[in-house]
Amino acid sequence: MALNTVTTINGWNPQDACIERLMDNAAYTSAHPDDTLVLVGPARASNLSGNGSDFSGIQAVGMLQQMQVSQQRPVQPVQAIGSGRNYFLAGKPMVNFSIGRLFAKGPNLHKALYRNIMTNQNIKGFNPAEPAAADVNSDSVFNMDSEMFLVPFGLIVAFRDKSGGSLGSFYMESCMISSYSIGIAAGQNMVMENVNGSADRLLPINLTANPATANFFGGSVNVADQTVDLSKPVANS
Repeated sequence: MALNTVTTINGWNPQDACIERLMDNAAYTSAHPDDTLVLVGPARASNLSGNGSDFSGIQAVGMLQQMQVSQQRPVQPVQAIGSGRNYFLAGKPMVNFSIGRLFAKGPNLHKALYRNIMTNQNIKGFNPAEPAAADVNSDSVFNMDSEMFLVPFGLIVAFRDKSGGSLGSFYMESCMISSYSIGIAAGQNMVMENVNGSADRLLPINLTANPATANFFGGSVNVADQTVDLSKPVANS
């Protein structure tokens, strides 16, 4: 007999039901790093061509080993004379991110984050006394004192399940890098680059309606009961 799903205490039986959603096919309908894509774009989603609707120009950031995105909102508790209750005032949320990437041949992490909005000629056009990269190796951008790092960029994170169904996407607008580190130790099997930064806001976006994303999103999942339609071709993972 198939399991039921329950969201209230009425009729709840731990041996007969899943809480909130059906989890028999959790491995197929859950987010996974294999099926998560991180891309770079202009500082604002509205700066994309087609009035913010054409995502064909955004580019993937490869070789990422870890990424963390967090939002923090300052909350101030307030009390009033004559009441024993707390009230809360909230400020503007702050978006922070950290990225770790394998240091390998090709654009390094700094260059990969700016490659969508900075050509090699653009990079050379900043203060020559504080270059971001050497002329002979423009893929290796290290110097954060370059004015290039005063220009914001955008980050897009897209999630899908194993069927290619969208689990949501968001656009981190006006990102700025605040720190960069690279560590080397004897005996380690890789060299990693790490950046930390902040963004103006995290904007939910819909990537599924655009032909440019057709190869990334595909398949069919019923979100209501998490049943998978296996009669349709499954997008390559």
